[in-house]
Formats: sequence, structure tokens, C-alpha cells
Amino acid sequence: MLEHGGRLARAARRYGVPVEAWLDLSTGISPFAWPVTSMPAAAWHRLPEEDDGLADAARAYYGSAHLLPVAGSQAAIAALPRLRAPSRVAVIAPGYAEHAHAWRQAGHAVTTLPWADLRERAGEFDVVVLIRPNNPTGEWLGTSDILACHDTVGAHPGATGARAAPAREQDNPWLIVDEAFIDTRPDDSVTPHARDGLIVLRSVGKFFGLAGARAGFVAAAPPILDALAEMLGPWTLSGPTRHVVTRALNDRVWQASARECLRHAATRLATLLGRHGLTPDGGSDFFQYVRRHDAAVLADRLARHAILVRAFDDPSALRFGLPGDDAAFARLDRALAEVTR
Repeated sequence: MLEHGGRLARAARRYGVPVEAWLDLSTGISPFAWPVTSMPAAAWHRLPEEDDGLADAARAYYGSAHLLPVAGSQAAIAALPRLRAPSRVAVIAPGYAEHAHAWRQAGHAVTTLPWADLRERAGEFDVVVLIRPNNPTGEWLGTSDILACHDTVGAHPGATGARAAPAREQDNPWLIVDEAFIDTRPDDSVTPHARDGLIVLRSVGKFFGLAGARAGFVAAAPPILDALAEMLGPWTLSGPTRHVVTRALNDRVWQASARECLRHAATRLATLLGRHGLTPDGGSDFFQYVRRHDAAVLADRLARHAILVRAFDDPSALRFGLPGDDAAFARLDRALAEVTR
């Protein structure tokens, strides 16, 4: 399995610090979680039912008529490669490593490319995977660029110069766009544009702070969603998860407040990092990204202050999630003053 943020218990064992004493900034999950309160007993006792209001709430929130609930966007990342025959796949890099890993595990030929190269070479591939905003760099890809890329995927210069018509819908060229961190910019999402060959992944865990619920959605043409649903089987979301996610998706007042909190905290974090010589090289409303040749060393030093951040090797960089309150910001400020001296 690949490395991910959030492995707090492992860090606690390694550094000998109790879990409750840590400040976990390693995941990019919003610290301003939607408040889960009471849960009807039926959500625990009955099998989940599809006509419980979740589909309507999701269609209204995401602006797409064709959606499939999945156990976090990770479930779709792992399953989509298994729907296709062996294909030529391009994945944006640097980026969320599970994408390239899943396609390789399923036997596809995978090339990782920065956006500038991928955009020019999209026609060489059967599948292109993009992330916006990118994780971990925060790089932003414009909607017009994404839609233009969708029109180019699978053109295969030097061959027919046009898309063939395969026997199965799922063997047409695909553009997959992972929008796990886009919820603070809902009007910029390409989810409403999902159609033949354009597949969009959405996460509930990041913006709503409900990572433990393991919920997400896939927007795509119905044949793709049907094939994915057949592969994943029934009851992809538990009854309690469906209940909580329905309420969260319908809570427009909380959503507006959360977006403002996230934007403010992201700006505050960027300013704080800059004061310590760690001016971000990128970021989003959920995290800040800093390239450092000594990223692993700095992450270790912060861990000795019981602050967990995510370190990357290629390129060497750190990703800082958002502190959730004044005390957390002050704690990070003090630790950085020591570890960057």
C-alpha cells in the first residue's frame, strides 16, 4: 500500500507521544467538520435504501443528473481501471499517487507527466487522469483547458486521427478529473459537464470533514456508472453514512460558512509559513505546499514537536493541512520558529 497522511497512531508509536497530544496537519481534510448529531435507529438496523433522499441531495449539490455514490473517491480510483481493457494511460504528476498505482495494478501502461506536457500529448493516450486543484501542489487547471483536453484524448496522431467506436462504451477514450478539493469553488467544477468519456470524482470527506464516513460520488455517462455499480455491488454506503451525507449536502448555510472559514485559514497558513522562510510554492483552500530539499528532515523535526505534516520525495516537498483554531496556529508558529532556526 502507498503512503498517505493521517497515520497518527503510527507516528505516536514512532515518536513516543500519545495520539491525543498531536496536531495532525498531514491530510488536507477540513478541520471545520459538519456537525454530526443524532442518528435515527433505523439507519443502523435496516439495510440502506436508495430512495432515502441522498440521490436528490447529491444531484442538487453537484449539479449533475448522473451520479453514483461510492465509498469515498478512493473506491472509484481503484475500480475504474478494472472496467477497461489494457490501455495507454497518462496521469498528471506530481499528483495523488493512488491514481497511477491503481492503473498499473490493473495492467495498464501508465505514463506520468506534468500538465504542460500532458496537455500537448493527450491524444497519444486512451485515458488521461487530472486533479484540480492538484493534490499536493494545488495547481489549478482551467475549465476550458480541461474540456479541450477531453476533446483531444484518444485522437492518436499518426493513426486514424479520430476516435474509433469500440464495442463497449467503457473502452472509449476517458478523461478522469479528480475534484476532491474543489468544494470551496463549486461554480468552477466540471461535474456538471460530465458526459461520454468525461468522468468526475468528488469527495465528501475533504470539505465536510467527514473522512471517516468514506463517502464520495462519481459523475459520468450512465453506461459507465452502470458498469461501475455492477462491479462495486450493492450498499456501497452504509445507512448511517447515507443519512449524514444527505443532511450535509442539504445544509447550504453551513456550506457557505465553511467555505469562508477554509479560505481564511488557508490565507493565514500561507502567511505564517512565509514568516518562517517557507513561502508556499502552491496550495489550495485545504492545504499549502512547500518545496524543500530537506523536506523529510523538517517533517521529522516537526514530529518531535508532535506536529504531523506530509513529506514527499519527488519532488522533495511538504504539505501542511490547516490548523483548526488559534491555539493550533500558535502551536505551529512556535514549532516552526524552533525547527527552522
